[in-house]
Amino acid sequence: MKEDNQLLVITHLSQLLDFVSGIGGFIVPLVLWLTKKDEVFGMDAHGKAILNFRISMFIYLIICIPLILFLGLGILGFITIGVFYLIFPIINAIRVSNNQAPNYPLSITFLK
Repeated sequence: MKEDNQLLVITHLSQLLDFVSGIGGFIVPLVLWLTKKDEVFGMDAHGKAILNFRISMFIYLIICIPLILFLGLGILGFITIGVFYLIFPIINAIRVSNNQAPNYPLSITFLK
């Protein structure tokens, strides 16, 4: 296995493709993780952290939909999740470049 921090940084930053393409922020990290998890040191842990974060945020978005109808709080939830989608990939890309482990708060562990 080789160590490739640049690829790990790109994997974290590829989540921002959601702002351009809609679903690319899930597909690109998934493909990178599936193809490079056995070749790049740390890709398995980082890929799982990213996918757990993405799946968790999708579930939170689904929960916000009925909250719009009932309390109007869903809009606040959408804004908060949008900020999470923007900030945490950048923070974790910086963490990876400093050889630190990724940290995505509010992530539910689906992939172990």
